[in-house]
Amino acid sequence: MPTRNNSTSAPHAEDAAQSLSVKRAEVEFHNFASLGEPERAARVYAEENQRRGAILDNMLDFVGPMTPFLEIGSNAGHSSYMLCNQYGADGYALDISEDSLRYGINLREKWNLSKSPVLVAGDALHLPFKDNSLRMVVAFQMLSQFMDIDSVFLEVKRVLAPGGIFFFAEEPMRRLLTARLYRCPYYDTMKPWERKLYDWGLLGFLVKDVIGAHQEESFGIHQNHRMYLSDWHHLIQKHFAEQRYQLFVPERGWAERWVKKVAVMSDPHRSEWRAARLMGGTLAAICRKESSAPETDTSVPFESRFRCPDCSSDLHLGADSTLRCVKCPYEAELRDGVYNLLPSHDKRELYPGDRDDIIDFSLPGHVKHLGHGWHELEGVYGNKYRWIGAKASAWLENVKGGEQRLRLRGFAPEPIFQASPRPVVEVFVNGLPLKAWPLDRNGLFALEANLPDAPRYELEIRVSPVWNASNDDRELSVNFGMLRLIPPE
Repeated sequence: MPTRNNSTSAPHAEDAAQSLSVKRAEVEFHNFASLGEPERAARVYAEENQRRGAILDNMLDFVGPMTPFLEIGSNAGHSSYMLCNQYGADGYALDISEDSLRYGINLREKWNLSKSPVLVAGDALHLPFKDNSLRMVVAFQMLSQFMDIDSVFLEVKRVLAPGGIFFFAEEPMRRLLTARLYRCPYYDTMKPWERKLYDWGLLGFLVKDVIGAHQEESFGIHQNHRMYLSDWHHLIQKHFAEQRYQLFVPERGWAERWVKKVAVMSDPHRSEWRAARLMGGTLAAICRKESSAPETDTSVPFESRFRCPDCSSDLHLGADSTLRCVKCPYEAELRDGVYNLLPSHDKRELYPGDRDDIIDFSLPGHVKHLGHGWHELEGVYGNKYRWIGAKASAWLENVKGGEQRLRLRGFAPEPIFQASPRPVVEVFVNGLPLKAWPLDRNGLFALEANLPDAPRYELEIRVSPVWNASNDDRELSVNFGMLRLIPPE
């Protein structure tokens, strides 16, 4: 990788692989996924660790030593906790969301774990680690969120020591056997007929791509589901000297079980390779970097493997636990157990703090922005929200000047769809109608619309219909966790 310059004001060129708007959506989505339903999240994370640990156990002889490891796109870092405690490894959990990583600290207490990874907010395209500094990099369910996966591979290969291991899993393989008629949400928000087809194993033969991808894309997270099994194989062979695969071909219902059985029987080697080409599924791969030098030194302090995200120089750990660059003004303090090592430009945009162009309901300063119609604050740290009824008002100031784009992040519950099959969210700005959005499914939503240049935006949000919960006299419609201005696209 070329050495980056010392500029802290402009985004890096590699951002073409994943735009800043997508990173912003990922920060918000990871917060919701980790903090919105804590008990469900903990159960899902435990199940994921069981699956990922089983893959690792099958290939331990190929993997070898794991220290120091780095997990990229770690979400709450739950799989990094597994590597530390189940396999005795030391390493780092990196995710673009600070709050997701902080939730992982709760998992350590909940699961009674003795070891923790170093928690780092960072970007997989700009890893804050030195060349050849890590023994193993792991990634689960995250490579497909990059339009240019090759860029991620290049960065992983840069930080891996010679002979190091890249272990990724749960990445989607595109299927040939599908009519690609439409995009389908996750199971819990499917319509009854969709659930029936899913249970029979027929739905996968109709939809365009991975079930649930539409839900995340509607929130602003782009998905790269163009990779067939052969594409993954060619990419891995391009960058790594050796590899081992495990294929997971779907067997949902009688239809997929039957097609998979026929595909395996017709394969010359009785492998699942042909079934994966026809039916897709997910890929797990353990890849080894070409070896030409000694192994990584595992005895050095954790901070010695970092490099400055802005100028690539060394970072020094101060007595106050703050990391400071030895050449440029960059620094990262330890905040509630997490170091934020994003490049300065991204850090300012993704973690702007309490500003007048953002209403973040998890920050106490949001109250000054609110007018009428908001109910009491609810939720947990990092994912707080307020319900509204038929209408509510708020204001945002145009801090940066020029045209802006309004982004509303909210949640539509099942009862509003029982009152109407097509609830509508309508927004007025400075007394004029901006846009009306019909909602077609319950769950998390993100709504965006461009705004003309104005010094201040007075918002009125109208939602219909309204509904009432049992033992609650409030008039309810949807809830919101964030309202903000972002650059227009």
